Amino acid sequence: MTRKEQKSVARINSSYMKQYDVHLKRQQKKRKRLYRRLVLFTILAMLVFGSLIAYHVNQQIVYAEKKEQYEKMKEEMASLEKEEQDLKQEVQLLQDEEYVKEIARTNYFFSKKGEIIFKLPEEDPSY
Repeated sequence: MTRKEQKSVARINSSYMKQYDVHLKRQQKKRKRLYRRLVLFTILAMLVFGSLIAYHVNQQIVYAEKKEQYEKMKEEMASLEKEEQDLKQEVQLLQDEEYVKEIARTNYFFSKKGEIIFKLPEEDPSY
């Protein structure tokens, strides 16, 4: 049978044909609902995975910032510990009377008995 011959066939209005038409419509509706559910599920899955990926990327950025901050704090702590050691050493030296006298002589121009202090300019003469 060719297509022309199929179109010329008359349709019989019987209860079987009505039931068959109803069955076909139900099948189409089921298929349509299935496609809608699949599309909805796909969209939801994409949203969930997209939000998970965005959250992961955000956490990676926060982690990198915190790691950088940790390294800076670690360096700062090392420098503060060195400064603390220097200050402890200076406190120890300041307990020595001879060291204190030497600082007073160099910084504040204190002199020993009978000693004269001359301050020389640190700049080279311009002439």
